Amino acid sequence: MKAVIMAGGFGTRMQPLTCNIPKPMVPLMNRPIMLHIVELLKKHGITDLVMLLYHQPSVIKNFFRDGAEFGVRITYVTPLEDMGTAGAVKYAEKYLDERFLIISGDLLTDFNIQKVIDFHENNKALATITLTSVKDPLQFGVVITDKDRRITQFLEKPGWGEVISDTINTGIYVLEPEVFKMIPEGENFDFSQDLFPLLLKKKAALFGYPVKGYWRDIGNTDSYREAHHDILKGKVNVKIDEPKKDLVGKDLRIGTDVRLGEGTLMEGTVVVGDNSQVKAGAQIKDSVIGRNCTIEPGVKLTRCVIWDNVFIKKGAKINDCVLCNNVSVGQATVMEEGVVVADDTSIGEDSYFKRDVKVWPRKVIESGSTVTDNLIWGERWKKSLFEGEMIKGLSNIELTPEFVAKLGCAYGTSLPKGSHVLVGRDSTLSSRMLKRSFLGGILSAGVNVRDIRMISLPILRYKLRTFGEVGGVHFRQSLDDPAITEIVFLDADGLDFSSSMGKNVERIFYKENFRRAHYQEPGGITELPQVVDFYREGFFRGLDQQLIRNAAPKVVIDFNHSVAGQILPQILNDLGVEVIGLNTYLDESRGSKSADEKPHSLQQLSKIVVTLEAQAGFWLDPTAEEVVLIDETGRVYPPEEQLPLLVALMLKSGARGTIAVPVSAPSVIEQMAGENGCAVRRTKSAERSMIETAISPEVVMAGTMSGRFAFPKFQAAFDGMFTIAKTIELAATARQPISKVLTDVPRRTFLQGKVPCVWEKKGGIMRKMSEDSLDKEASFIDGIKVSFGEDWVLVLPDQYQPVVHVVAEGKDPKAAHRLLDEYMQKVEKWKKELTL
Repeated sequence: MKAVIMAGGFGTRMQPLTCNIPKPMVPLMNRPIMLHIVELLKKHGITDLVMLLYHQPSVIKNFFRDGAEFGVRITYVTPLEDMGTAGAVKYAEKYLDERFLIISGDLLTDFNIQKVIDFHENNKALATITLTSVKDPLQFGVVITDKDRRITQFLEKPGWGEVISDTINTGIYVLEPEVFKMIPEGENFDFSQDLFPLLLKKKAALFGYPVKGYWRDIGNTDSYREAHHDILKGKVNVKIDEPKKDLVGKDLRIGTDVRLGEGTLMEGTVVVGDNSQVKAGAQIKDSVIGRNCTIEPGVKLTRCVIWDNVFIKKGAKINDCVLCNNVSVGQATVMEEGVVVADDTSIGEDSYFKRDVKVWPRKVIESGSTVTDNLIWGERWKKSLFEGEMIKGLSNIELTPEFVAKLGCAYGTSLPKGSHVLVGRDSTLSSRMLKRSFLGGILSAGVNVRDIRMISLPILRYKLRTFGEVGGVHFRQSLDDPAITEIVFLDADGLDFSSSMGKNVERIFYKENFRRAHYQEPGGITELPQVVDFYREGFFRGLDQQLIRNAAPKVVIDFNHSVAGQILPQILNDLGVEVIGLNTYLDESRGSKSADEKPHSLQQLSKIVVTLEAQAGFWLDPTAEEVVLIDETGRVYPPEEQLPLLVALMLKSGARGTIAVPVSAPSVIEQMAGENGCAVRRTKSAERSMIETAISPEVVMAGTMSGRFAFPKFQAAFDGMFTIAKTIELAATARQPISKVLTDVPRRTFLQGKVPCVWEKKGGIMRKMSEDSLDKEASFIDGIKVSFGEDWVLVLPDQYQPVVHVVAEGKDPKAAHRLLDEYMQKVEKWKKELTL
């Protein structure tokens, strides 16, 4: 049987380790990663290998040659262009006329491959995917199988709300040559994205076989370090070239011509490559040292990976770091955990490296330097730039002008040259500073900017609905932490950036593959002074203006020092609404109120509404997207009641169509809608999912569980300013006080809880929840929701926080509390089981 080793990747996420060598050739225990794969295949009797190359193929060919030295026979295949994983294998079709195995050249695993082959043969499969359970399934393709191990569903890199298992695709496949009939010639075609979904659609014999054992995708520098830790702890056995020293109580692997000075302290497992010297007084613990290295007296190495030809001078202290080839480390240098220093770098004495800093090749670091940032791009704190639709960080610390300028260049590069983007900001000085740096980056890529300066986000979204711009960006202060700036990215329709859009910008940013416009062709900046007037006209068209004027209501609004305070009062006054505005002035140095001020603000607003005998009060968050409603009695409506209240007002106004709500919304909404001839569509909780649903022509309203509402007649995006005006209009239509609107609605108990949960256990918990729900009425729109007659419970992992949400609803308090307590206890129990 033949095996195909996929060895063509660029290893972008592994940079700077892969700047000078292809990813499969990165050393693991002083041997290339791919050599460990070759040894695994040999162990299971597979010695006829096809190596699929693409990036720097000569490095791999020069090492392995014909394979005879390693006891295998190697055929090299190098496609002329990037064909995708399946397309690349198609390129090797003439060598694969019988059953064959596919495996990545950058994995570390000890799987029993023979068991997978036997399963494949016994089930007469066309394709078998090797599966395993992992702690964090978000980075991989989740695979769902039935009891016979037939694959029923793929979830490609899902969000936490979609995770219903922690069983993932390992990238190891057994295939029959008949699959080539389904791979088109000369096209970019991928196994997980194209071939396997096609086999599933055709109901071919596609199986998934779960295997126990060690498996790690060495996809980034953290995973690379952790792979070494796992080997040194004995979690996985690999071949080590250096022979073991016969010393009681020590695990030392020492190569030829190694010189160890007297008094050298070695702890744990230490590997030292050929011709290296460790001088007297050095202390080394759980580390791998390559060939031709010199470690001087007083050096302390803990959990380190040192490549070849590295010189570490006296007194250096290095903890859990990677030093690549030909690195020189000055005397008394200190490196914190996670530092990676690439080839040919010279570091002066008394230098200090902060945690997780990465240094690209051929750098000179002067003596006494304190290195806090990566030496190529931006900042060190984030593994990825985007959190959903936004990038956020500490202003002028993580989000610096130089970082944001490069970000603008990456964003501009992702857009067509000569296109236009819309850019706005809130009132804070940090937002203005960073936005100006960002604009320079966009212009340098040959993209034009329409600058609408200080503006509310809903207005920017509204303008994007019209023809002219390919995207939009908004800078704002975070409500959770005033020291943080959030950069919100929008597509051409005013929707939040999709994950694929974000990944595209990240890829350009990290590779610094920027498009530089000719000196005569940079982008230009224009202003749109009439954008508020344009928004205002649409605002009026979306309302029954005469009805509001006839009602002549009085309302109190807390504007939180946001830009909306300069726009909305005049619009409402023109509609005949008497507005008492709180915190309407702008204070650029202060910014908006923070989240911890909200309870006090709501309490104060409630008192003012009652004192002034207003019909309603509204708390508008600084983004102008979220609203909290207070009725005429001063009652503050929590989200689980505010959403049914707005739905009830819509229905009382005679609206007909579909109402979009998240899967976690109270079920009373369906009951009210059904009684009034309307439909309810449940969606994922992600705001982009809700807005995409709201775009549908039959949707008349969309509402979240966080006080955000959209009325598609005006715009499908969440708009707190229009929500306030629409609520005033609906209340006038109902002709009854807001406090009486829900009087006839059946009361049900709605409860929410959350269980702290580290990221790596979320997938396991959802797998156990999925197994626990097999015999129950369950839905998987977002998380897993289980219904018990009229009662239900939802378990939903948080997308950005280390918690799992549990939501329960019951016809009475006792039933709701029972469900909530039962499932919170289950989640806690599953957490403990996953720890054992």
